[in-house]
Amino acid sequence: MESLQGSFYWVVLIPVSVALAVRLLSSKRLPLPPGPRGLPILGNVLDLPASFEWLHWAKYQKLYGPISCVQALGKTIIILNTIEVCKELLDKRSSKYSDRPTLTLAGEMIGWNQQMILAPYGKRFRSIRRMVHGYVGTKAAAVSLAAVQEIETRYFLARILRNPKRLMEEIRLTEGAIFIQISHGYIINKEKRDPLVSIVEKAAQEFYIATAPGKWLVDTFPILRHVPAWMPGAKFKRMAEEFRKTNMDQLYIPHEFVLKQIESKTAQKSFTTTMLQSDLSPEESELIKFASNSLYAGGTDTVTATIAVFFLAMVLYPEVQKRAQREIDEVVGGHRLPCMADRDQLPYLAAVQKEVMRWQSIGPMGIPHYTSEEDEYNGYYIPKGSIVVANIWNIGHDEDNFKDPMTFNPDRYLEQDGHVPERDPHEFVFGFGRRVCPGQGMADANVFIAMAMSLSVFHIEKARDENGVEIVPKIEYMTGTVCHIKPFDFTLSLRTPDSDYLIQSVFTEHPPLEPSQL
Repeated sequence: MESLQGSFYWVVLIPVSVALAVRLLSSKRLPLPPGPRGLPILGNVLDLPASFEWLHWAKYQKLYGPISCVQALGKTIIILNTIEVCKELLDKRSSKYSDRPTLTLAGEMIGWNQQMILAPYGKRFRSIRRMVHGYVGTKAAAVSLAAVQEIETRYFLARILRNPKRLMEEIRLTEGAIFIQISHGYIINKEKRDPLVSIVEKAAQEFYIATAPGKWLVDTFPILRHVPAWMPGAKFKRMAEEFRKTNMDQLYIPHEFVLKQIESKTAQKSFTTTMLQSDLSPEESELIKFASNSLYAGGTDTVTATIAVFFLAMVLYPEVQKRAQREIDEVVGGHRLPCMADRDQLPYLAAVQKEVMRWQSIGPMGIPHYTSEEDEYNGYYIPKGSIVVANIWNIGHDEDNFKDPMTFNPDRYLEQDGHVPERDPHEFVFGFGRRVCPGQGMADANVFIAMAMSLSVFHIEKARDENGVEIVPKIEYMTGTVCHIKPFDFTLSLRTPDSDYLIQSVFTEHPPLEPSQL
């Protein structure tokens, strides 16, 4: 957290003391959920983790139970560590728990509070969500989007065969190509750095910086946003101006691209063109750019992280890979690539996908909820204005839900030999209540087709050092709201003589489209 120094110290100390005193006098008789004892005035500020917070908060379940609480600088943070309490509060009582915390820096100063991810719960949020779900969240939508997903994934196979060391970059490029084509009908440049993809990726990285928990003093004391930019300690103001420009660029540049394409009668079918041609009110029309942004900006990063975890799992668990390949061979054969239509006939691969989602949660703490009303739960008082976080990672590694949770085991989801399937990760990895991801069907489909096609043509194996000894990859993370694994060593080889033909056939069956020009 930024240190309290200089003239800020006394400006901060007095309001915090007053806020805590008012809360103490006005709170109900019921206690807050249990948690560590805090310091006078500062509360539990020293208990806040600097990184990997899901591992830190997971310890609280054993110490304090399914729900716990910390207070820091006048703010109450409620941690939910079991799926039962998440469902009770975030699902069943969603009317009280669907808001988002007010983040002065990321929300008000940079503008993310206008977009679905941080928008306050209300008419604007519901309108954006309804648009997105209507276009990508139905079964009919899944069928209409399949061609784009399949073609771009086939190009992905060709690129990683050519250069496996670019796995992470190629996954991101592929998912960007899929999501931006669906959202705006934009064809990205796959041979060199695409300008629109660069903007979107820059905005995503800046979002993680701006929303880092506890890092920005202005989030705790919004009055600081009014200090002059030249004042010592006000570097955040200059940063916010730069980040706001990136954010506005990712909203308006692709939208203007579509408007120009419509004017020249060259626009491709997309979410944006469909919405612009719909019977919408002026207010709803203004929200189109924000809804389309939630598609490509929100979807690309999460799906990219999930597919990277899949490749890591296949390297570490070769027996799982072989079994999934046998299933694909039995259903598809060796003379064509899998497609979306094969999905229902591949139950083991579906179990692999569930385990990928659970084993290394790419959104380990989700996005915080915020209480719009006070509440009571199990004898505890939850104040209005509390920040509520669901520890998704802990739920996915809770031994009450999953046996031997650190092991990658798709069998846990299969009903076989009298085994009762364990909990489906779809119940928690996409969020809860009215904030659940509206595009989860499309995200699931993207991950499935990447898994199925990759396994049908590739052996994904451990790399070897100069002495021929296998290199076992370490599971290491980069921090962020979406948690990406760090690059790892592996080898890629073709499974059969026909594999290369199946991969390269995309160039003749679906010749590359000319990249769009902004």
